[in-house]
Amino acid sequence: MITRITISLVLCLFSYLSFAQQHKKDQKIKKRAVNFYNLALDKAQNGDYKEAIGFIDHALNEDRRFVDAWLTKAGIYGELKLYDSCITAYEQAFSIDMEYTADYKLPYAINLAGAGRFEAALEAVNTFLTNSYLNEVSRKAGEYRKRSFEFAVQYKKEHNTEKYVFAPVNMGDSINSADLEYYPSVTIDNNTLVFTRRVRGRNEDFFVSERKGNDWSGAKGMDGDINSNYNEGAQNISQDGEWLVFTGCNFPEGLGSCDLFFSSLTKKGWSTPENIGEPINTEFWESSPCLSPDKRELYFSSNRPGGYGGKDIYVSRRMSNGKWGEPENLGPEINTAGDESCPYIHADNQTMYFTSNGLTGYGGDDLYLARKQGDGTWKEVENLGYPINTIENEGSLIVAADGKTAYYASDRADTRGGLDIYTFEMREDIRPNKTLWVQGKVFDGITREGLPSAVELIDIQSGNTLLKVQTNESGNYLITLPLGKDYAFNVNRKGYLFYSKNFPFAHKNPDSTYTIDIGLQPIEANASVVLNNIFFEINRYELESQSIAELNRVVELLNDNPGIKILIGGHTDNTGKAADNLTLSNNRAKAVIDYLIGKGIDAFRLQYKGFGASRPVKDNTTEEGRAANRRTELTILSK
Repeated sequence: MITRITISLVLCLFSYLSFAQQHKKDQKIKKRAVNFYNLALDKAQNGDYKEAIGFIDHALNEDRRFVDAWLTKAGIYGELKLYDSCITAYEQAFSIDMEYTADYKLPYAINLAGAGRFEAALEAVNTFLTNSYLNEVSRKAGEYRKRSFEFAVQYKKEHNTEKYVFAPVNMGDSINSADLEYYPSVTIDNNTLVFTRRVRGRNEDFFVSERKGNDWSGAKGMDGDINSNYNEGAQNISQDGEWLVFTGCNFPEGLGSCDLFFSSLTKKGWSTPENIGEPINTEFWESSPCLSPDKRELYFSSNRPGGYGGKDIYVSRRMSNGKWGEPENLGPEINTAGDESCPYIHADNQTMYFTSNGLTGYGGDDLYLARKQGDGTWKEVENLGYPINTIENEGSLIVAADGKTAYYASDRADTRGGLDIYTFEMREDIRPNKTLWVQGKVFDGITREGLPSAVELIDIQSGNTLLKVQTNESGNYLITLPLGKDYAFNVNRKGYLFYSKNFPFAHKNPDSTYTIDIGLQPIEANASVVLNNIFFEINRYELESQSIAELNRVVELLNDNPGIKILIGGHTDNTGKAADNLTLSNNRAKAVIDYLIGKGIDAFRLQYKGFGASRPVKDNTTEEGRAANRRTELTILSK
């Protein structure tokens, strides 16, 4: 009896080979062809697809009209994801006997979609669904694929994807090996790559590689006590490279099947992992954690009760005492009746990538993005589209701070062994904001000792705090700067004058990062600070709305230190008449005082004075110097 390989019609999410005891009984096949064919089946059943194809070709050389051999060849090529070869084999079978091969229009359609030929795939599945004898399972499978193909065709019409070149590059032997590599994670400078490797097909450990110019160092197991005999996986390294959160399954100290764990970088390497504990971990499944760039929010996936589907994405916020708050479900804007997982928050702290099988897409788990709005809600999710998404299940994806360099795991044709780490360039319309960063040290301006302090990034236009980070014990900090907005940058510590700076990125695209070491001035008589985020229109003294965030920091300073008295000094450059500059600077200083009084600060604590151009801090011969001289200063008169 001739046995043929079929593509199962009950499969909705992915394809696999099944062996059915049936054949085209009325077809007379040469005996040598049948013998070669049976040898091919033996090889295919053992997973040796290359030799199986060789024997099938021998069979077809004996008899070119051997329809079962063409169908089996198509099935093997489909399993190998060699879609074009698969399609050709199916079409050869169809040309021999359209009636006998009618059931194969569905796997044919799936492989057309695998090759990105969605219009043809839709036509093929529609033909398949015209068969009146289809059982319920087969019809549902066909209808599922039809919805996916219709989505793909419509997506192509609505998005400009024709010029996008998707060309993933294998990251090479420094990163990839004969083992499986997956779940990449990078620091904000894109110089440290951490990933999971399944060592010898059994134990999952974390490996790290450092960028050396344009090359990556040979990956090695992470230093310290983080790797163990248990399986560590689905990790995320914080943007500053100091924290690692990950998933540990079946750990002795686990609360459920899979829990989230935490490790920090020390002088001796990575610390022994700690179970993050309740309320994040439960008796249920928690996995795929991701820290926000300021490390104040932790996103993860869980199948705990009370969600919208099987697995939902949650967020927990770190409280002032360092503990994590009660997780919040991200709601129906993100979560569905299906499964959502692998959240990745970009360095812009506004764009999230994740996987879902609960939305209509290309089939199985697709990659999506959502953008956070100013009020903290999420805009309607968007499919990343073909060819990033395919008919297969997609895994985690991350995007570097430049907004265009993406990393993911795949088992493409040039893999070193199963899943490898690849990099590619994101399509422009699905990129996050390019993000720069400021790093440096906060220290006491007198003793020069490092100061643990709060560092904030504020959207000047809205007044919303976008990021808030705490420096480490040595005063070191890193804060991200997404392009496209104007920002106020503030550093605060009780007992010190705050520091402020502005970054006007709404209409500026710098290509560098910033190192700013900040000496905070203790609150004492004659200590002063420039209020860099107080804004006036040219030759006017009315406060602009962008000044509100900075003014409120002055209000906080005065409320936190009820005994101090201050002087607000107004300064101009030397453009124009000296008398006019003196009047303008005086009126600007008074405008600040009037705001503070309006916020409840006692007038007896406040003084103002205009100095005009009499106290320049830089040369007035350049625009940069004149801009620095146009300033508002706060000086402590007494404590």
